[in-house]
Amino acid sequence: MPVHDWTRVEAGIFHAFHHRWISAISDALNEGVLPEDYYALPEQHAAGFGPDVLTLQGSRDDENGSAAPDASGQRGGLLVAAPRLAPTAETDMEFYRRKQTSVAIRHVSGDRVVAMIEIVSPGNKSTRHAMRSFVEKAAEFLDAGVHLLIVDLFPPGPRDPHGIHAAVWDEIAGQEYAPPADKPLTVAAYETALSVRAYVRPVAVGDALPEMPLFLEPNGCVQAPLEPTYQTAFAAMPRRWRRVLESAT
Repeated sequence: MPVHDWTRVEAGIFHAFHHRWISAISDALNEGVLPEDYYALPEQHAAGFGPDVLTLQGSRDDENGSAAPDASGQRGGLLVAAPRLAPTAETDMEFYRRKQTSVAIRHVSGDRVVAMIEIVSPGNKSTRHAMRSFVEKAAEFLDAGVHLLIVDLFPPGPRDPHGIHAAVWDEIAGQEYAPPADKPLTVAAYETALSVRAYVRPVAVGDALPEMPLFLEPNGCVQAPLEPTYQTAFAAMPRRWRRVLESAT
């Protein structure tokens, strides 16, 4: 299914789709994508940041605090694999450590947050403060060792002239990024360790969503089910708004 032009509808219509999509992503992750000692929860709140899907690591089985892999190298029957994509960019020095205290990450379950998925909404770009807050929190979570996957299906605007990934990458690496003119939307996965690697795929309205890594540990990821969950969420939208969006593709 092609990515739709969400600028054709009001923010509230995308907000309704957004809720369905994050629930579909969380369900798919929990139904066979994540290893058994990991799980996903939608719309939890961590340290003042509002990630759409949190991926957490629960209790582990062996005395060293990690679920033992079987003979095939799998955990819980599911492989935590190296990414299939080559990184687009990497910070050229140890990840910039901020002078201020890094954000404290907590969750009511007590389990460890290892990754977050954020689907950008119009509100994230609506004001200079909202945009700055988004970028700063993304950088803080990467600094704290939490991997990110950011999906931005809205074109660059006055507060992010090259898209949200460009703003995040400038914050953490001081490097510029500009999407291709014919693919202004962006899906970006971030792998954080001593440095941060960005895996960026430009997208245009009419494209299918690309397969993207969701990192659970450095050099270890699962494939985020973006395209099938987008289809699931869109199919559940009111027919009236599906017609509006489909008429533009």
